[in-house]
Amino acid sequence: MRILIIEDEQKTAEYLHQGLTESGYIVDRAATGMDGLHFVEQHSYDLVILDVNLPEMDGFEVLAHIRKNESTRVIMLTARGRLADKIKGLDLGADDYLVKPFEFPELLARIRTLLRRSEQIAVPEVLRVSELELDPARHRAYRNNQRIDLTSKEFALLHLLMRRSGEVLTRTQIISLVWDMNFDCDTNVVEVAIRRLRSKIDEPFDNKLIHTLRGVGYVLEARE
Repeated sequence: MRILIIEDEQKTAEYLHQGLTESGYIVDRAATGMDGLHFVEQHSYDLVILDVNLPEMDGFEVLAHIRKNESTRVIMLTARGRLADKIKGLDLGADDYLVKPFEFPELLARIRTLLRRSEQIAVPEVLRVSELELDPARHRAYRNNQRIDLTSKEFALLHLLMRRSGEVLTRTQIISLVWDMNFDCDTNVVEVAIRRLRSKIDEPFDNKLIHTLRGVGYVLEARE
């Protein structure tokens, strides 16, 4: 397994490099956002560990560029612990978010979990609900043959809803399955994500597919 560390703090980068190498991973390092993007473009990585506070280009910008062309797993590693920063990183497509200082065994556990999920993903089939179509292999969505542009998290959320069409999913289930982690109970990340998704796949069309069961959760299905 090959991992890229994009971290400008030398001591942290060396600590991560040594620990991951000793754990059996092949590890590359970049100290700036631009260098990190260059590595991603030149090599194939199973995972990128990405700091937020980087010179030249911050971690959020790097992540946005990675997600335009790559599906590589990304763990955001940062001293920023504010919920707003976590949500921003996750909305941009991060798979996990670890706040410094952290215990190295926790990082290893998260890495193993993400890589194990990647290994279990099979080539998916095209999903259809009414006139809505989702092609996971090509990361594309269409409704009435119109291409719909989605962020990484919007796509993951739609994929979940379509894969389990007709099944009511609770807010907790959605957070766990789409964001791969637990949030504080008072965060509205799911509501915000659902609202953004509806604006793209439902509002321009007469037949609404995403439905709210107040106090229960959300379901995607075609209704008369």
